[in-house]
Amino acid sequence: MLGLIISLLIIGLIAGAVARLLIPGKQDIGILMTIVIGVVGSFVGGFLGYLLFHKDANQGWFQPSGIIGSIIGSIIVLLVYLRLGERHTVQR
Repeated sequence: MLGLIISLLIIGLIAGAVARLLIPGKQDIGILMTIVIGVVGSFVGGFLGYLLFHKDANQGWFQPSGIIGSIIGSIIVLLVYLRLGERHTVQR
């Protein structure tokens, strides 16, 4: 169980960092928020993968397609986060 949590955090960090590198512009978020975006993106990517291909994690947790899905999900989550963050900024 502890290994699953640690691997989830590491994959979340990698997916969140790659998503931040691929999205242009400045993101004022720290490493903890990068991990959160990556972990949430992993769930979003896994859900979208299940909807599109009707496959689940029966073959194991660590697969190249799962990492790619995590990155795509993290990009979606980061774009939503940045879009919602723009609404709360005060423009003068």
